[in-house]
Amino acid sequence: MPLNRRDFLVVSAGAGISLAAPAIHAAPRDKKYRTVLVGSGWWGMNILREALAAGRSDVVAMCDVDRRILDQAREEVQKLSGQRPKPYEDYRDLLEREKPEIVINATPDHWHPLITIDAVKAGAHVYVEKPISHTIHEGRAMVRAAREANRVVQVGTHRRVSPHNVSGREFILSGKLGKIGMVRAFVHYGGGPEKPRKNTEPPKGLHWDLWCGPAPLRPFNGDPENPWAGGIHPRGFRQYLDYANGTLGDWGIHWMDQILWITGQQWPKRVFSVGGRPIKGPPILTKEQQTTDAPDHQIAVFQFDGFDVSWEHRQFAGNHAEKGESVGCYFYGEKGTFHMGWQKGWTFYPVDARQPVLHEDPQLHKPDDQNIKELWADFLQAIETGQRPVCDIALGHYSTNVALLGMLSYKLGRSIQWDGEKEECIGDPEANKLLRREYRAPWKYPEA
Repeated sequence: MPLNRRDFLVVSAGAGISLAAPAIHAAPRDKKYRTVLVGSGWWGMNILREALAAGRSDVVAMCDVDRRILDQAREEVQKLSGQRPKPYEDYRDLLEREKPEIVINATPDHWHPLITIDAVKAGAHVYVEKPISHTIHEGRAMVRAAREANRVVQVGTHRRVSPHNVSGREFILSGKLGKIGMVRAFVHYGGGPEKPRKNTEPPKGLHWDLWCGPAPLRPFNGDPENPWAGGIHPRGFRQYLDYANGTLGDWGIHWMDQILWITGQQWPKRVFSVGGRPIKGPPILTKEQQTTDAPDHQIAVFQFDGFDVSWEHRQFAGNHAEKGESVGCYFYGEKGTFHMGWQKGWTFYPVDARQPVLHEDPQLHKPDDQNIKELWADFLQAIETGQRPVCDIALGHYSTNVALLGMLSYKLGRSIQWDGEKEECIGDPEANKLLRREYRAPWKYPEA
């Protein structure tokens, strides 16, 4: 069913988060915004390049706890635009001194909440990467902060503006798939056993304590010179549960978001998940060495009103035994099967064999096959018109919650029932304790 007015008016009476905030004050359409980037690595620079290409940003500052990554990014900005943004190690100093109008938050997951909340309180509009939070109560606090500050917060779920995803959604909502009975979402990539890596001293120029921030302080384990070599920093953090939520928290949110977007639903009623590390092996964390600790495979089942969703991922057995893309989701309806993919677009397989298979190719941008350009344009339009962006923070909160609930069930080893209005597990104090976590001092958990 399509999104209805209620979806745009109320997140949760129990959480006290209203989407019906006053209209955001519109900005002039020729205005250039004082823009800053917090987290200047791979994906942050993908976003900033599109911001520069749009011609509406003066990049006044950039922030990163790793000076080598920061310096390289600043050099690229100067080559692209002639601008020489000021460098910062601590985002709080940047907000205080630079007074930005737009903040791009492309940090690791565990930093998304505090930076976003502080940025909107400082008066900035925010483009924050997905997932919006590491725990559910953080996301609630982010939505409240955005509404109270009356700022636009766009979430980087760019598939909501990808042309083939948009047309695929229109195809399904037109009734050509019929009633949806179930959806299967998946990410299948290769991999194998994991060997522990030696812990080392952080490289010069990396403020490791600040990188960990409110999350637990683990020993440093990574190779900034080779981001594919493993370890936590700069690109391996997604498989460490102190800082992210594994593949379901990373990739899964994209497909959970597609499911909510297409069906118009906001939350599941019941969740069950299993998984483990039979191939990677047991997680290791000692003073001398460590491994990742996220599951190398996971299966989760989500019960929604009227249909069920299954999620599966694995990081082994990477081959071509299963035809088609290794990522995406299948919508199974009474009139056929609809595959919403990524690099190969979408395909509809009708039940009636006499009918043709229908297909649409994607229109993606390099590098990394994404549609950030369109999402940034929507972000600017929201700022200028006072309308909510297509990937508004409350919608990102819903989608992030689905992934986090799957991880919550996995950690508990049992199913949970979810009250989406109150945002709590029904009759389950043990599960509700995991809707938040303690922050490492001196950082304080954001309350909503």
